[in-house]
Amino acid sequence: MSNSAAPVILLNPLDNVAVAREAIPAGSSTGFKDLTAQETITRGHKIAIKAIAPGEEVRKFGQVIGIATQAIAPGQHVHLQNLAMIASEHDHQFSVDIKETGMVPEGQRRTFMGFDRGLGGIGTRNYIGVISTVNCSATVSKYVADHFNRSGGLDGFDNVDGVVALTHGGGCAMNTNSVGYRYLARTIQGYARHPNFGGILIIGLGCETNQIKPILDYYKLEEGNRLRTMTIQEVGGTRKTIEAACAVIREMLPEINAAKRTAQPLSGIKLALECGGSDGYSGISANPALGYASDLLVRQGGTSVLAETPEIYGAEHLFTRRAVTPDVAKKLLDRIEWWREYTEKNGAELNNNPSHGNKAGGLTTILEKSLGAVAKGGTMPLRAVYEYAEQVDEPGFVFMDTPGYDPAAVTGQVAGGCNVICFTTGRGSVSGFKPAPCIKIATNNTMYAHMQEDMDINCGGIVTGEDTIEKAGERIFERIIAVASGERTLSETYDYGDNEFVPWQIGAVT
Repeated sequence: MSNSAAPVILLNPLDNVAVAREAIPAGSSTGFKDLTAQETITRGHKIAIKAIAPGEEVRKFGQVIGIATQAIAPGQHVHLQNLAMIASEHDHQFSVDIKETGMVPEGQRRTFMGFDRGLGGIGTRNYIGVISTVNCSATVSKYVADHFNRSGGLDGFDNVDGVVALTHGGGCAMNTNSVGYRYLARTIQGYARHPNFGGILIIGLGCETNQIKPILDYYKLEEGNRLRTMTIQEVGGTRKTIEAACAVIREMLPEINAAKRTAQPLSGIKLALECGGSDGYSGISANPALGYASDLLVRQGGTSVLAETPEIYGAEHLFTRRAVTPDVAKKLLDRIEWWREYTEKNGAELNNNPSHGNKAGGLTTILEKSLGAVAKGGTMPLRAVYEYAEQVDEPGFVFMDTPGYDPAAVTGQVAGGCNVICFTTGRGSVSGFKPAPCIKIATNNTMYAHMQEDMDINCGGIVTGEDTIEKAGERIFERIIAVASGERTLSETYDYGDNEFVPWQIGAVT
């Protein structure tokens, strides 16, 4: 960045726009050479720093974010009224920029205090999960969880973080050979084996398409002390099932409560990298700071999982260069091509994203949003690409194919094994994601001050020049370790996170 105290931020010498640190009134100096704002520039929005001709490429981050639809004079606001999306066309180079630097020797790596689940991985929390296979068993699942969380059912079991009802709106009227069924079953089994759960109870109705036994058989899950199942029709109705389910959980509680945190290597952390309610500052402050923290974690042997395929569109060429093999790069491009076809088939386009709030915050095209979003991925090599909710078994920086819809994206990452979430936001996203703790990271001082009760970390000082990406990244990294060791996030203090289990629904419902 240039001119840290100036009213505008120039992100790259190749750019023909800059970003307003705060609102700049018309006629005011921008602090960039002798440039004056020709109209009021809202904070986080773009201002032209040189003349841009109709049809000329507009550049931010040193990359093309669209084309000018009309002549833009220096000092004018650059946004929806004069900037349009163009098709993303890049020369995708494979595996030419692999720089795995600074790996910490194993004997010098940090540790955290986690729950060792053996082959099941390392947990950062100690919940009990009640998973419904179908919407028809959702009410019963919620009643069971409420009994323990709100009626004193966990009294005396202080080492148990709570009982989570994981309910959804699907599970029937779907083809068992479809992608949608495969994703739902894969998500359920991923949560059933998640190390943040000390115990799991799966509840079905009994006649649904999404049967329990095929999931257990296909994914080699065995019932035992940690995993139990039942169906409402077999038990004999809702009341009997609630009573039976509560009895099962009471049996589980002593053993789950006895679990102890022990020192574990940071390789036991799988971090979900997520953003939501992004603004014009996201790619300047919180996202690159999180990327810096991601690099620190990877160098310690940990895993960082980036997601939201529609929100890397237009920036995927930066990842193909970092892919450890051409096959990894090709798999990423295959997922991009799938999304092109999927959106076209459904009468949409990838530039339907950014959202209303993103645009109000200064983001104009998906190319611009993606270039900021990929900053969460840091600089380490891309080691693997996973389909939705697949188990993440490759350490390092990896990518998972998910929608850009935050709850569905994070559900896939958690199903894949992520046990901590870092969530950057400029507009003020407030979701929790039980059973994984979620660290909220603000991109700007104004939103942080307004919503401080929901934000764990503020990166707004990067925008004002009072902080740096490196220092903020180190704070995020230290908070990841603390939260993984049991420190509660703000969303956890309010007991948020019961409604964000949203498996990706795709395909026909019949």
